[in-house]
Amino acid sequence: MKPISIEVWNPSGKYRVVSTKSMPGSRWIRLLTEQDCRVEICTETKTILSVDDILALIGDRCDGVIGQLTEDWGDVLFSALRRAGGTAFSNMAVGYNNVDVDAANKHGIAVGNTPGVLTETTAELAASLSLSAARRIVEADQFMRAGLYDGWLPHLFVGNLLKGQTVGVIGAGRIGSAYARMMIEGFKMNLIYYDLYQATRLEKFVTAYGEFLKANGEQPVTWKRASSMQEVLSEADVISLHPILDKTTYHLINKDSLALMKKEAILVNASRGPVIDEAALVEHLKANPMFRVGLDVFEDEPLMKPGLAEQKNAVVVPHIASASKWTREGMATLAALNVLGKIKGYPVWSDPNRIEPFLDESSPPPAASPSIVNAKQLGLPSSKL
Repeated sequence: MKPISIEVWNPSGKYRVVSTKSMPGSRWIRLLTEQDCRVEICTETKTILSVDDILALIGDRCDGVIGQLTEDWGDVLFSALRRAGGTAFSNMAVGYNNVDVDAANKHGIAVGNTPGVLTETTAELAASLSLSAARRIVEADQFMRAGLYDGWLPHLFVGNLLKGQTVGVIGAGRIGSAYARMMIEGFKMNLIYYDLYQATRLEKFVTAYGEFLKANGEQPVTWKRASSMQEVLSEADVISLHPILDKTTYHLINKDSLALMKKEAILVNASRGPVIDEAALVEHLKANPMFRVGLDVFEDEPLMKPGLAEQKNAVVVPHIASASKWTREGMATLAALNVLGKIKGYPVWSDPNRIEPFLDESSPPPAASPSIVNAKQLGLPSSKL
C-alpha cells in the first residue's frame, strides 16, 4: 500500500486527529491544535477516498477522524478506528446516509454531523435554481457567450413571472421553510406545502406577511397545507423538494408524478438525488420544452443520467447547496468540535439546531460536542449549558 500524502499541524500534539480532506477556513485547525491535537490532513488529489485509503490514514494510533459524505463508513472503518484507540468520527455534513450507525454503536464510536449551519445557505441555492430556471438565465448566458445575440426580440428567452404564482414545498422542515419564506417574501408568491407535520411557524409567518401586504394596499399572500403530495404537484408553479431520503421518498418524483405537474412548472431539487427518477425526468424534459428543472443533486453522483446534460431546460450545478464560505467554514468547525468533544470527554450539546455559540469566533466554543447522532445509544451525557 503506497503511503498517503498528508499535511501535519502541531506534530507533537498528544491526540491524533485525521481529516480525510482539506476543509475551508483555519479556525477548525486552530481549535484542535490549541487543545493538544496533532492534526493530519489528507492531501491526495483524488476526489473520493476508498476504504483502503482511509485505513492507511487511520493507521495504528488515531483518536478521531473527520470525514466526508462521499466515504463509506461501515464496520471495516469503525473497527479499525476502534483498534487504533479512536472514539470519534464526524461527517462534515448534516446528512449521514454514508454511515452505518449500528456498526459505529457496536464499536463504541460517536458519530457527529453538522446541522443548523447550512439551512439558509441551502435554501438560498434552491431559490437561485428557481430563479435561474424561471428566467432561463443559463440558456441566455450560453447564447450570449456563443455570440448569437444580434438585438432585442419580443420572443427572446421569455420565461416565467414568479410574483403572484404559487410555490410548492414538499418537506417543510428547516430548509424547506427557509426556502418558502424567501420565495414568499422576495416574490410575493402564495404557498402550498406538503409535510407529515404541520409547519405552524411557517403558516403564522405567511399569515402575518399577508396581513402586512393587505394593510399596504397590496394583494395578500396565502398558504395552504395540502392533504397529499399530488395536490402540491398539480397546483404549484414552482416546486422545491426538501424531504429526507428513505424508502418512502426514493423516486418520489417519477413518470406519474411528473405527469401531474403543469406543463410550464419548475421543479427544484437540492435535497438528495434519488428522490427523483432521473431517467423519467430526462424523458419529461424532452417531451415538455416549457417545463424546467434546477438540480443540485443527482441519482448516481457524480454522474448524470444519459441525456440530462443536453437538455436546455435543465439547470445543473455540482452539489453546491451548502457552498457558502460562512457555512463551509462553520461545518468544518462543528465537525472538528464533535471529534474534540468526544476525545476530551465533554458532554453532548443539548440542542444541535442551536449551534451559534460554537460559530462565534470572538469567544471560545462551549465545552461540548455540538451534534452526536448516536449519543443516546452510547449513553453519552447531555450538556445543560
